[in-house]
Amino acid sequence: MRNVAIVLAGGVGSRLGIGTPKQFFKVAGKTVIEHTVEAFQRNARIDEVAIVSNPAFVGQVEEILLRNPHWTKVKRILKGGQERYDSSLSAIRAYESEAQAGEINLVFHDAVRPLVSQRIIDDVCQALEQWEAIDVTLPAVDTIIEHKDGCISHIPDRNRLQRGQTPQAFRLTLISEAYRRALQDPHFKVTDDCGVMVKYMPEVPVHLVRGEESNMKLTYPEDTYLLDKLFQLQTTEMSAGGGRAGSPEVPEQASAHRSEAALAGKVAVVFGGSYGIGKDTAEMLRKAGARTYTFSRSQNGTDVSLPGTVEKALGEVAKAEGRIDYVVNTAGVLHRQPLVSMDYAVIQNAIAVNYTGCVNIALAAYPYLKETHGKLIFFTSSSYTRGRALYSIYSSTKAAIVNLVQALAQEWESQGIKVNCINPERTKTPMRVQNFGVEPDDTLLKPEQVAAATVRTLLSDYTGQVIDVRRSAPTH
Repeated sequence: MRNVAIVLAGGVGSRLGIGTPKQFFKVAGKTVIEHTVEAFQRNARIDEVAIVSNPAFVGQVEEILLRNPHWTKVKRILKGGQERYDSSLSAIRAYESEAQAGEINLVFHDAVRPLVSQRIIDDVCQALEQWEAIDVTLPAVDTIIEHKDGCISHIPDRNRLQRGQTPQAFRLTLISEAYRRALQDPHFKVTDDCGVMVKYMPEVPVHLVRGEESNMKLTYPEDTYLLDKLFQLQTTEMSAGGGRAGSPEVPEQASAHRSEAALAGKVAVVFGGSYGIGKDTAEMLRKAGARTYTFSRSQNGTDVSLPGTVEKALGEVAKAEGRIDYVVNTAGVLHRQPLVSMDYAVIQNAIAVNYTGCVNIALAAYPYLKETHGKLIFFTSSSYTRGRALYSIYSSTKAAIVNLVQALAQEWESQGIKVNCINPERTKTPMRVQNFGVEPDDTLLKPEQVAAATVRTLLSDYTGQVIDVRRSAPTH
């Protein structure tokens, strides 16, 4: 039995008010529809993907498909219609002729729900082994009211209410029959495919699969900010070796053998690579077979705040190797002082190293990474989300790095360059020891844990992401 994902991308974005269909809105370095299709492309339970587009935007979908040659599961781009059900019908009609060769499950998903997790897709496909119709839902958290003439007429029991999401999945033969009956009804009006099934084939139970709050739908202008924040704050708990539901999945397949195969022969440059996270990252890359070069002020006089030394370092590597695939910058300084107590020269140096250094590295690395479709990684800090007393300069430069990463991910997407940011929890580095002294080891990440997350991110296809590296939650 084949599981075919139907990505419904027929909307025109009228409620979003951005002048372009919402599925083509960019977030975290990619269009919304790219994130969505990627989720189904990665899932082992999905055999095929079809995209249903508004006819006026089929060309844009085709362009997106061409710049993602790894989308091997995308077999069809279909034309939708004026209403949502027209898009569903287009997919149903396209696959009906194949039903005789074997049962097909259609897994309908809104293109504007780009944060659908692998867990949800897995659960839906697994449920299809037992049930013939599936909906993804969450419990209602607000009180829902019915109204008439501007007044409350009824308040349903919230414990019996669920909020519908997608995917919604069905046996092709059943959803086809449900629509056949629906189209004979002159008063036909429903908002989704489960509504068609429940109304016109009530004898078929629709099984519920648990959804996730992060599996939100991009609908209104306010949603664009929330969606961008959700992408930004996605996390991966690296010390346990796995991600949590709804988070960017820095590949678990980055095992020792897989890493060595993927990294062998690659050329990597690590700034700040003489100690701490940078040193461990360089050692892991070398162990995996990458030809790795490290630069720092203490090691070879490379000061990232000076563009000339950065250009010289990268130029030397490119001359020796003929290419550069990865550039990682772990260089940074921390001064824990009130702003008014800091010497102005110290302030200038902190900004120059922490932020301007990233700009210098980005500018110098661009021509090399453009040639190799390479990857660039910077580091931020958990303080970037909220300024803290005694960290004014440090926190603000780390926030600036996040914005830089997200902007460059979009600017350099067409060149195939992927730009990401690592956001580790408190880590036992020499810089931290200098500022905080001795702390219990079990309250800190080890540098090698953060280095492992960095290497995994280099092996991923993500861009514009903030990868939050955390210690595993304690078990009791």
